[in-house]
Amino acid sequence: MKNLLVVGVGPHARRTHLPALAAGQSAGLVGTVSGVDVAGATDVWVPYDADDGPRSLPLTLIQPFDSRVPALPDTVRRTLDAVVDRRGIDAVVVSTEPGYHMVYTRWALERGLSVLLDKPLSVHTDASVDPARAGAILTDVDDILARYRQAKERHPKLMVSVQCQRRYHPAFWRMRQLIAEIADDTDCPVTSVQSFHSDGQWRMPDELVDLSYHGFDQGYGKAAHSGYHFFDIVPWLLAAGERGGKHLDAVTVHAQVTRPGDVLAQLGIADHERLFPGFAARNPYTPDELRAATHGFGEVDAFISMAYKSGGHTMTLGSVNLVHNGFSQRGNLTPAAGLYKGNGRVRQETHIIQQGPFQAIHFHSLQTLGDAGPSPDPHALGRESHVEVHVFRNNRFRPTWTDHTRLDYTALTTAWKTDVAVPTQQSSRRRATHEFLEYLNGRLTREQMLSELTTHRRAATLMAGAYLSMAKQWAGASPETTLDFRTAPAPTPSSLAGQVPAEATL
Repeated sequence: MKNLLVVGVGPHARRTHLPALAAGQSAGLVGTVSGVDVAGATDVWVPYDADDGPRSLPLTLIQPFDSRVPALPDTVRRTLDAVVDRRGIDAVVVSTEPGYHMVYTRWALERGLSVLLDKPLSVHTDASVDPARAGAILTDVDDILARYRQAKERHPKLMVSVQCQRRYHPAFWRMRQLIAEIADDTDCPVTSVQSFHSDGQWRMPDELVDLSYHGFDQGYGKAAHSGYHFFDIVPWLLAAGERGGKHLDAVTVHAQVTRPGDVLAQLGIADHERLFPGFAARNPYTPDELRAATHGFGEVDAFISMAYKSGGHTMTLGSVNLVHNGFSQRGNLTPAAGLYKGNGRVRQETHIIQQGPFQAIHFHSLQTLGDAGPSPDPHALGRESHVEVHVFRNNRFRPTWTDHTRLDYTALTTAWKTDVAVPTQQSSRRRATHEFLEYLNGRLTREQMLSELTTHRRAATLMAGAYLSMAKQWAGASPETTLDFRTAPAPTPSSLAGQVPAEATL
């Protein structure tokens, strides 16, 4: 059994990583679990809820440091090295604020420790307003990929896996297979893809300044908070349709965003005083003070358009539209203790994929936090686990195809190795962690890993392109940016046999 160190034990780690590692202990895959966080962020024991009841985690505290440093400060490094030696650590989960992901991963690779890395791979303070800071996102990724290659020469079993749960979600497996089927039959790639995600983060005007968790005060926002999932899953889907001379080699990106100043123009202090009678007594800021305080803050919403190209021709048009300021179930003035996760967040996600004249795929996951009213179906529209995929095929061209198929929660629930995979985000996160633990214990090969770091350069390219576009526009330059989109070949559907469930052709 392997001993793990979790670096960063904030709300996300307590909700996701720690319960998954506790399940790994129960399955005989994990020995001890220890934590590290900055002094003042939490206590020396961290409580969390596991499958078998409440647990707590022993914590080592380190001093805060600037995320812009290229390597850990000596005092922090010595502390972490001592924890690794004292507790016999085999692998690290990096679950810190995104700006710190790279510095901890560099340290782990130097120590020969495998890493389960939270998304995004990298982001920099002021990435949405400084083109140099935006471009450093991609520089970071190329640097860490080079370090990873070197570290694997010294430690052949070393693994860096990125926690991107949509790669482990049955609906996305199925969509990837559907794309591959049509590409195999017609040689037609995906010709357009529209992705949308809203999570209803309603922040009061004063909270734009006072609440930092998943906030905007570091000069980045929604595209770094949850946008990486979509920068990752879209290329992962597109790769299923790449054939012959139609491999994507460049992408042009153009982003339009709203920032806190825009949100204050949409609903300002006077509006909130009218909507919440107690807001005036709580709010310490004037409108001018809020505008000044939030100047240069990161994006709240981002609508990003892409043109994916091959040999100078546009193969695929795409959009990734990311919304914090959308439909919410927050009705309380005082923020809930859970902040980001417990403050009215409602996930509404759609993907619309066109494959020329042959196929259209619509993915919908639309929540209302159970407020849709009584229903005999716990997976019905609006429920927490609602998910469905609609598949449309041109059966006038190919009469053996079915013109429309609806895949609901039950149809998307399928076998996963020795378990059953249900189509929810939470269970998909658990599968991502479990896969990493199985690899550490010698039960999986490198080729069977669905989210190894080496497969993430395209996602990092899209994220860097989005922030370059935002920053160039902020600086008064053209917001359009074009980047190299070439990458090592993605796993083909046949090479994923045994991991991704085989389904009948529609």
